[in-house]
Amino acid sequence: MRIEVAYALEKEQFLFSQEVAEGCRVDQALADSALLKRFPNLDCSYLGIFGKRVEPDQILQEGDRIEVYRPLKADPRERRREKVSQEREAEQ
Repeated sequence: MRIEVAYALEKEQFLFSQEVAEGCRVDQALADSALLKRFPNLDCSYLGIFGKRVEPDQILQEGDRIEVYRPLKADPRERRREKVSQEREAEQ
């Protein structure tokens, strides 16, 4: 069955298409992917399929797109707190 593997850097995106066996898991597909051949030291801790977080042992379906996510640079909640704090200081 055909799947895709996607990864994005800040200014560049990668999308690889590949054939995998029926019953293949996410981690197995990644191990054989062109993505890991291009980025052999890539951290594959954060994974998803079409925007939904999945575990490496998730069984793939025909047409799935595995997405490898980068860790966030900043916590969105903390950034929001900082913004509110700055706005309050500006009002005073």
